[in-house]
Amino acid sequence: MTTSQTSARPATTAGRAAAARPLRTFLALDAAVTAVNGLIYLLAAGPVGDLLDLDTGLLRGIGAFLTVYGVLVAVLASRQVPSAVATKAVIEANLLWAVASVATAVFGWFDPNTVGTVWIPLQAAVVAGFAALQINGLRRLVG
Repeated sequence: MTTSQTSARPATTAGRAAAARPLRTFLALDAAVTAVNGLIYLLAAGPVGDLLDLDTGLLRGIGAFLTVYGVLVAVLASRQVPSAVATKAVIEANLLWAVASVATAVFGWFDPNTVGTVWIPLQAAVVAGFAALQINGLRRLVG
């Protein structure tokens, strides 16, 4: 192997790592917001349930799910170059969450109060925003 061949390989790896930086940032932000939100739902289900007029058991379940999901997204974000397949799964999960949240608000599922009815689509917009950023980050990486 010649010197030029040896040095070309790290440059490609370094180039992919640099291209992955925005995606990693968007995944890390998603992970942090999701995990914190999950911990709040999990540990403060009573006060949050009172604020949103939602069942504490529902909030604890959502909180446990979001906390675990946030940790898994953080693991993905920690990779020098996140897996495209895993990133697509995160994007799809985020889009599904956003659509389900809007449907929850529109159809009045779980019967939240006004604060809850406002909160649900607001957090859906944040999740959809993360999905859009992650789509763009993934395009930069694979495109």
